[in-house]
Amino acid sequence: MWDLMNYQEDEITKLQAIGMALLCVRNTCIEHIHSGIEPQSKTGDYSDVHVVTPYGEIPWNNVSRITDDEMREWMKEVVNKLYTFLIRSNDIDFLERMTIYSQQATHLWEDPKNLTKWFTGKWDNGSEQVD
Repeated sequence: MWDLMNYQEDEITKLQAIGMALLCVRNTCIEHIHSGIEPQSKTGDYSDVHVVTPYGEIPWNNVSRITDDEMREWMKEVVNKLYTFLIRSNDIDFLERMTIYSQQATHLWEDPKNLTKWFTGKWDNGSEQVD
């Protein structure tokens, strides 16, 4: 049995962040959008890659890689999974399954970092942060 008591609070938070990223963001319909053939670039900046359409060529760097409908579908799925995750975050059996699965699937991922200046409401210069 998985013993939550063997983990420090910061470790639990990191495990939950990785689990949420994997289960609620990565393992969604974005995988279908991500799959396929990735274009190659001799220049490295993709300025030499173009998408050919019936209406002409579009430089790769100007191509939208996700449609509005795909984005809407993805956001709905992410929100529903995050909501479900938060509802079940006190369920030890759920947390155990999530932790074991995510540790196996993400063992090569970097540890999460605390973005201390993210969404604080202030920019570094003291002015109000908009986003």
